[in-house]
Amino acid sequence: MPRTLPLFVLLILPAVTRAADVSVTVGKSAVEFKAGTQVVARYATAESVAKPYLYPVLAPNGVGVTRAWPVEKGLPGEATSDHVHQKSVWFCHGDVIPEGIALKVKSVNKADKGVDFWSEARDKDGPRHGKIKCVKVGEPKQHAKNHASVETHNEWFTPDGVKIMDEVRVIHFFEGAEGRTFAFDITLKATVCPITFGDTKEGSFGIRVHDGLRPTEKTGAVVTTAEGKVVAPPVKDNMSIWGHPAQWIDYSGKLDGKEVGVAVFDHPSNPKSNWHVRAYGLNAANPFARAHSGFPSQKDGAGPLLKLDKGSEMKLKYAVYAHTGDVKTGKVAEAFEAFKSTK
Repeated sequence: MPRTLPLFVLLILPAVTRAADVSVTVGKSAVEFKAGTQVVARYATAESVAKPYLYPVLAPNGVGVTRAWPVEKGLPGEATSDHVHQKSVWFCHGDVIPEGIALKVKSVNKADKGVDFWSEARDKDGPRHGKIKCVKVGEPKQHAKNHASVETHNEWFTPDGVKIMDEVRVIHFFEGAEGRTFAFDITLKATVCPITFGDTKEGSFGIRVHDGLRPTEKTGAVVTTAEGKVVAPPVKDNMSIWGHPAQWIDYSGKLDGKEVGVAVFDHPSNPKSNWHVRAYGLNAANPFARAHSGFPSQKDGAGPLLKLDKGSEMKLKYAVYAHTGDVKTGKVAEAFEAFKSTK
């Protein structure tokens, strides 16, 4: 059963009394999230996508906070065209090992022992990556004026089309005056075979921020962790916070002359994540990486790989918070506390 959010959580979301009413609409190839009459996010579920993703993601002032490319190309303020697989907001992992299933198509990363769902690598023979296919979208639920949700069902396939895992993904949408939260309630199910999540930095719940929110001297944007670490320009791409745990990480700056930001939240019920976070705009929480990942926090004894026995399941919970203002005026910490209270 999907986890529900108690009434008190709805009451402590920032300034909900001034927020717009929300709704969710299911279409043939996407799910739309609306605040009032405005579409503020769209969740792509089409057969053609390598994995579902959320784009655009608008802050309450209407400014998009995630990168448009490659979903949309040539938009003002977009400077990069790297990492085609980093589409706005997504969940997957770069090395998922289906125990007992022989893989006919190998990952382009020779260190991988399983299926690469992170990249979208291809060669002359076709895809070298796995596919996460959305096979069912349920009826949206309206929990309160500022809270709606939708349940989706995914199947995970090898590059040559062999199913290895099922997933239920519930997306909760909360609207507040300073920010809006998209909370992902993920249940991974080993319905086909035992699953091992491989040791790679390439994972797992990620966003690619708008190019204007990268911490450069030109943008002046900053990156802040829940623990109070601040990375301000100029910075190297391999930031000091890379490969370390955090409850949340936020990118904030100015876009179109307006202060905005976007944070990723890691729920305390999850296996502890370390962060694959880059100055070029990647912000990803990875609970599966171990010593081979290169993460500094994992090199001195990271523990065993996470596994699922056949018939078992794993629950994970992450969120994206798109806000106006900086990390303080956007009430990032307060929004995380509300998210943290969900069960």
